Amino acid sequence: MTWLWSNISRIFEYLDQGGLVMEPLLLISVLMWVLIIKRGLYLRRMRVRNMPREMAAQLIQENQQPDFMEFRGATALVVSEFLKRREANPGVDRSTMDETVMAVASSFDKQLSVITVLASIAPLLGLLGTVLGMISTFDVISLHGTGNARAMAGGISEALISTQTGLLVAIPGLTMKNFLASRAQTLKHRVSSLGIFLGRRL
Repeated sequence: MTWLWSNISRIFEYLDQGGLVMEPLLLISVLMWVLIIKRGLYLRRMRVRNMPREMAAQLIQENQQPDFMEFRGATALVVSEFLKRREANPGVDRSTMDETVMAVASSFDKQLSVITVLASIAPLLGLLGTVLGMISTFDVISLHGTGNARAMAGGISEALISTQTGLLVAIPGLTMKNFLASRAQTLKHRVSSLGIFLGRRL
């Protein structure tokens, strides 16, 4: 318990040393990682427990919704969304299938742009903290000269900590965004291929 409180106090001390931008950086970091985890779990769910294409085609022919307790992947989602939109007209159904595939594929990219924006804002906030820290340092120099090293160190510490934190938030965030975008692109290819396969069966 003492170890826990010691680490918590160090975190608060670190945030305090970083200045005004640390709280927005912390908020951005938490929000960004919540979105990353949610998107990662969603894309993983789309990749696993997929039904075979032949079963998907059979469900469409029988106009029967898939069992989401057994199949949770992208194939089941395409079948379910298509059955909600179909009009029992083969010509119209092919267009409906294309629209369904586009809608499902676009859902894979949701929140990725928000993650990118949050990760891009973080180093800018860190840069703002650098500027504020250097302004504080120059204020000390203007009042006391270069003789008060302790007061100068506070401003320099604020500048460096805020910059460091901004980069620590941004680099993993952008890395995870690119990873999720790659997963989403793979799913888009699979869904497009599935749409062509099912379209031929209509």
